[in-house]
Amino acid sequence: MVINTNIAAQTGARFLAESSNSLSKSLARLSSGSRLVSPEDDAAGMAVSMRFDAQINRTAAAASNVRNSISFAQTQDGFLKKLAKALDRMGELAVLAQDVTKTDPDRVLYDEEYQKLSDYVRSTTTKQFNGVDLFSATAATLNVTVDSEGSSFAMAGINLGGASIYSAAAASRVFTAVDAATALSNTKNAIIQLSMDRSVVGSTLSVLSSYSEQLAGLNDNLT
Repeated sequence: MVINTNIAAQTGARFLAESSNSLSKSLARLSSGSRLVSPEDDAAGMAVSMRFDAQINRTAAAASNVRNSISFAQTQDGFLKKLAKALDRMGELAVLAQDVTKTDPDRVLYDEEYQKLSDYVRSTTTKQFNGVDLFSATAATLNVTVDSEGSSFAMAGINLGGASIYSAAAASRVFTAVDAATALSNTKNAIIQLSMDRSVVGSTLSVLSSYSEQLAGLNDNLT
């Protein structure tokens, strides 16, 4: 018995299967927008792509952390700016209370405003940002993750509480000329410290802004 084989038909069927397979791959790439649909397309390329995707996602997360930290520092500076106005007025009241033409009953009126401002200074020390203390009583350092590998930037804390000079200014009175002199000294020291604290916050904002720009550029390049 002789079995005849249709070579032409087999070849045609094979070419059709290959064409159908290629068409399926092309449609999958078009629909997904990706050149690599399965590992068989490019095994090494797929491995590299997965690592890049993971790094891109981590970079985006780090960028989010940095942006939130910038908002944190900006909020700090906003409160410090208002605190500066309060301390300026407290210093002014301390000088007015030392006027020799004023009596102690006059100074009581100055002290009333001074104490209202002191309450504002105290309230500022307890402000928070999403449940995190803006001003630590111990000036604790906050570590901000600034890249996809987990590296961090030490954001210096600002101490407005505890036994800080701000507390000394807030605890002062201007009932008498002697008290007013002490209050003036404490307030001047607090203003000096405030200028240094705002400088620290300003430098923190500058560095964090640089990290934010760096991460944005890195994310574009990785993509």
